[in-house]
Parts: sequence; C-alpha cells; structure tokens
Amino acid sequence: VQLQASGGGLVQAGGSLRLSCAASGRTLNIYHMGWFRQAPGKEREFVAAINWGGTSTYYRDSVKGRFAVSRDNAKITFYLQMNSLKPEDTAVYYCAASLDTVVSVRAQKYDYWGQGTQVTVSS
Repeated sequence: VQLQASGGGLVQAGGSLRLSCAASGRTLNIYHMGWFRQAPGKEREFVAAINWGGTSTYYRDSVKGRFAVSRDNAKITFYLQMNSLKPEDTAVYYCAASLDTVVSVRAQKYDYWGQGTQVTVSS
C-alpha cells in the first residue's frame, strides 16, 4: 500500500486547508484511514479517522466541529478538511492506513504511512 499526502501549507489563524491522501496498491485489506499530526518536540497524535467505506468518522476532541474527514470513492482518495485553523494546529500531518477492523487512535495500530505534509498556522 502506498499513501501520498498533499495539501499542506501556510495559512492564517481562522483559515482553511484541505489535505489529501491518495491510496494505491493492495488496498483491499484496509479497514480504516487515519490522520495524525506531530508538532516539534511532541509525540505523534491522532487527529481523525474514517472507515474504508466512508460511513463512520472519528475525531479528537480538539478538532471536532472544525475538521472533517471524507473519502472520494472513485479516486480512493481521503481528505481532511480543516477549518477555523488555530496556531496549535501547526504540525506535520500524516495519513495512515490500518488493517485492523477496529478503529484506533494509536499510531502503532496503523500499518502504512504517507510521507507527511506541513501545516503552519500563523497567529
């Protein structure tokens, strides 16, 4: 499985960005797609996840109501729409794929990772 993340950039507080994650390869066994982020000096943390069918979504509390995860079935591409961005959202964002049937917020439960894309929110 290969994951290609894109869409990061520099945005002012209150702005929006949409991250994309294109999945390719042997995707048939993937159950969940997740978005994680890692700020300098901090551990990688869960942001959001979606089941492969796109029918169930999960979010960390601090992004609920601001971020939305979705998928484009035709393109096998997953998105993280980020609105009302805050400086504390600044991090490298990673998409990941899990073969586990149970959704997890733990990075160790994800089997494949994209390369990361930088999101910087200025105040």
